[in-house]
Amino acid sequence: MAKITYKPAPRKAPVPKKKAKPAIAKPKAPAKKSLKATRRWTPAEVHDAFSRFRKANPEPKGELEHVNPFTLLVAVVLSAQATDAGVNKATRALFEVADTPQKMLDLGEERLREYIKTIGLYRTKARNVIALSAKVLSEFGGEVPRTRAEIESLPGAGRKTANVVLNMAFGEHTMAVDTHVFRVGNRTGLAPGKTPLEVELGLEKVIPAEFMLHAHHWLILHGRYTCLARTPRCEVCLINDLCRWPEKTV
Repeated sequence: MAKITYKPAPRKAPVPKKKAKPAIAKPKAPAKKSLKATRRWTPAEVHDAFSRFRKANPEPKGELEHVNPFTLLVAVVLSAQATDAGVNKATRALFEVADTPQKMLDLGEERLREYIKTIGLYRTKARNVIALSAKVLSEFGGEVPRTRAEIESLPGAGRKTANVVLNMAFGEHTMAVDTHVFRVGNRTGLAPGKTPLEVELGLEKVIPAEFMLHAHHWLILHGRYTCLARTPRCEVCLINDLCRWPEKTV
């Protein structure tokens, strides 16, 4: 019987491992430029800025049309999430027939809606105006109250409403912070804050008392016509050299 010899199977040559490709570093995205001011104003700079505002516009006026404190209150309540021009267009005819709380109640919610139906949220606002008219009559003798807490207790009225009424109707040194004042306070570095209340308190802290009666009007008008949200008009800004905004164009 022939002898059988078993030969081991030939070994396969090892497959060379693929070399890992060197990692290519991704270019870092350019750092976003901050839209916030880098440093605060000095007291002298604040005084200088408001002196310029006063010189350019000694007696600034609010743009909401009204004939007495009650119609001012109603106009401010109606102006929430609406433009002053839109509110004025609706209230010119309204205030001819209802310029007191009693006349507003006599007008009634349904007829009031017809006057203000061009204003956003007009149904809710009509309900609030009738309710606040009733409360002004029943709790405040038909007169608009003169404290922030009392005004804020009225339907549809908040802190901004109270500040506007106290300032414009009664000459109080209050600071009403709307979207324009909020933007100017943050963008310029005059009074940075994450909330309207923070900006309000910051402005009250830094603005000298001699300017406080008209300060919120100067800032509103500045934000509405110069320091615009998307395309600020830095080239005509009265306080361009004082502004801390790193993105200013001049």
